[in-house]
Amino acid sequence: MPKQYQPIAGLPMVVHTLKAIAGVARIAQGVLVLAPEDAHMDSVLMAHPQPLFAAVRTGGATRAESVLAGLRELVKQGGHDNDWVLVHDAARCLVTSEQINALIDACQDDAVGGLLAHKLADTLKAEVNGRAAMTVDRADKWLAQTPQMFRLGVLLDALEHSGPAVTDEGSAMEAIGLTPLLVPGNAQNFKVTYPEDFALAAAILNSRH
Repeated sequence: MPKQYQPIAGLPMVVHTLKAIAGVARIAQGVLVLAPEDAHMDSVLMAHPQPLFAAVRTGGATRAESVLAGLRELVKQGGHDNDWVLVHDAARCLVTSEQINALIDACQDDAVGGLLAHKLADTLKAEVNGRAAMTVDRADKWLAQTPQMFRLGVLLDALEHSGPAVTDEGSAMEAIGLTPLLVPGNAQNFKVTYPEDFALAAAILNSRH
């Protein structure tokens, strides 16, 4: 089963994510971009309805392709170039409505937009053949998180320009010469990736209740 459907603290991971976004009153509509072969979301939405979101099975092989599909769907639904959009990973199930609201507050009057990010606290190493080759200055290093918030038209153009290899929307904006705002996030807003992350995410979610 794909990780976004694995149960964490009593709910499928993706439901925690969607509930946090739905808790932000300023978000008018959402698009849930699924892989064409997705066999799980229908039953999840039947058990946990999410009226804010329209599900579309137009996801691509990369993040950039899936985000492009979601943006194009928003345009079909009446979205305008100047509308703000927020892009979020289903696997970042620990994000909170408060963090999303903080991002919106910080970006809504910004010329570019921005993203939640966490300033790097650990010593950063560059590796060669499995060995530490040098220590990289961490003073200006941040870990990119989501949501990432940009104007619909500009982000659409940026992703079409940068191609499918970019790993986040901020990278696409940087590729066209823009400098996204870094909005301090939280270390708990990590992307559930490794097996041990599930136990940590469950502990955090259970502690909030």
